[in-house]
Amino acid sequence: MSESVYRLMLDEPGWGVSELAGALGVDKAAVGASLDRLADRALLRPSMTEPGALRPVPPDIAIDALLMRHQSELVRRQSEIEECRLAVSGLLAEYSSARSGRSSGGFERVVGSDAARSRLEELAFRTRGESLAFAPGGARTAADRAAAKPLAEALLARGVKLRTVYLDSVANDPDGREHAVSLAALGAESRTAPSLPMWMHIVDRETAVVPLDPADSSRGVVIIREPGALAGFCALFEQVWTSARTLGEPAVRAAGELVSAQEAALLRFLGGGLTDEAAARKLGVSLRTERRMITELSGRLGAGSRFQLGQRATQLGVL
Repeated sequence: MSESVYRLMLDEPGWGVSELAGALGVDKAAVGASLDRLADRALLRPSMTEPGALRPVPPDIAIDALLMRHQSELVRRQSEIEECRLAVSGLLAEYSSARSGRSSGGFERVVGSDAARSRLEELAFRTRGESLAFAPGGARTAADRAAAKPLAEALLARGVKLRTVYLDSVANDPDGREHAVSLAALGAESRTAPSLPMWMHIVDRETAVVPLDPADSSRGVVIIREPGALAGFCALFEQVWTSARTLGEPAVRAAGELVSAQEAALLRFLGGGLTDEAAARKLGVSLRTERRMITELSGRLGAGSRFQLGQRATQLGVL
């Protein structure tokens, strides 16, 4: 509807609501709603000669404005996610350096993968309404997947709402993708993001489980119940969830975008000083794929070196 109104206004810029409604065979309220949407998208602007009237913005100018607006919104969301990520990293550093022992205050240290799996099973059994998770490696191992699936099925059968964010690269992992798709078919909500800060599990917004060592999940987990820390973890999840794409939706560049979300994440990792190997791990791709992405980005952005690639990324607002 909005597209039809815009096209008609390009042909007949002097027409008002009545003429547009008559030509399209719809009521004036529908035309008015379309005009509001077009104005919100900067496709219309006030007339300089007729107060209160709207005139269409030429398509070439409108496209540039839309792309700039979209890029600004993307950068804003990435900045919010990064702020949450830094806050959570500080919390993890504090908890990881805490004194040894099973529990201390509002958090509990569980050492070893077997003990961690047992505690996760206990928490799953007690989950009442909602389970939120980051799964940067799918269900971290084949054994974890085998153990996690029946637990997830039982939660869904009890009416618990499951929301999980995987990496975009789960599409390249047949086992991880099959696990995610099978749970989605049972009612779990699944999305993907180009990168995730760590593995994380939040139960009923009352308990958060994060790894003792984000680089080595086999060391165990920290179970956190402090309200302040939980608020930060929940905010981080919602920020990532909002910008993530539905599972199965192609992770490709939108028309007019020079850099996809996954490529933007790679540029940020490299700009932050990560090695190629570390950046590849964060994206969940092979080193060969990561280096191919750099080559393609350099060619697309006209960069002859890593330094020039960083400069172009800065100019685009990615860094």
